[in-house]
Amino acid sequence: MLAATLCGEFSLSYANSGTSCLSSAIAELPDAILLDVCMPGLDGYDTCRLLKNTPETQNIPVVMVSGLESEREQKAGFNAGCDAYVVKPFSVKVLVDKIKTLVQE
Repeated sequence: MLAATLCGEFSLSYANSGTSCLSSAIAELPDAILLDVCMPGLDGYDTCRLLKNTPETQNIPVVMVSGLESEREQKAGFNAGCDAYVVKPFSVKVLVDKIKTLVQE
């Protein structure tokens, strides 16, 4: 559903793990990265930390998209370096607006 909605607004590529995300982002710098907190291998928090501590990717906006809605989880996302934290279920319009705002900054 997310891919079908976002493909009209953005050019998309996918990574199936945090490690794959990092290497893909270095190889082909994206305008923004959406991460789920729950991912195989490296979780979203660790992936975000790596992205934000890697010179090639440190300025790419990262949006955490997660079903984990507690204040503690959101704080962990921001502490890891994410630029926005969106809780599932979410409004696609809100997500698109957040991405556009972050990319324009």
